[in-house]
Amino acid sequence: MNFGIIKDVIQLLEKFDSENTGDNYSDDLDGFKHWIYESEVNRIRSVNDEPVWEGKENGRSPESVISTQLVHLNRYAKMYSRSAIADSDFHTQEEFIYLINLKAFGMMTKMELIKKNIQDKSSGILIINRLIKQGWVEQTNSEADKRSKVLKITDKGISTLENQMEKIRNATTIVTGNLNHSEKMELIRILDKLDKFHLPIFSRNIDSQNLIDTVCKEYSFGEN
Repeated sequence: MNFGIIKDVIQLLEKFDSENTGDNYSDDLDGFKHWIYESEVNRIRSVNDEPVWEGKENGRSPESVISTQLVHLNRYAKMYSRSAIADSDFHTQEEFIYLINLKAFGMMTKMELIKKNIQDKSSGILIINRLIKQGWVEQTNSEADKRSKVLKITDKGISTLENQMEKIRNATTIVTGNLNHSEKMELIRILDKLDKFHLPIFSRNIDSQNLIDTVCKEYSFGEN
């Protein structure tokens, strides 16, 4: 038996355990295999297929590029969303996104709906109040807890949403641009990984003044 291989596997397991702090992979054999696969794919890509970006030759970091591109993509998406609702009674993309969530996932409390849309409480309440005022959403007593209220999309809300859905679908299609199916699936995996990292941090409502310092300390960012 080649005991050197056993030693290498043990070292890999130790590295997997130390790097899987964000629970990106399940703590079992499947998670270990997935981690090995992605590590090897990333290693090969970094060696053979590293892209060129503006400012790279001057030391601009990949993190800077990713952050900037995400900001740009968000602005592009909002541009198409504004076009999709230009001839409707919607004022913002958040309004139809809130309705889509209520239609897709059913009744929920105000805070559940706000958290699902990754917004702060004050902004979310303003959007919900506009939806109620328009008659697109109504508050009802919760069947599970009569002391609490839940939001429900109305027939008028469903009708208003459906009247605009073709343009909304076209807008989402345009946002994905010229990506092929394989690239879309890979992007979903990457964005889902980022979302799973950031969502627990967002849910803690850490004060803005302490947010960056707290995250850097807890996840060892900025350490050499």
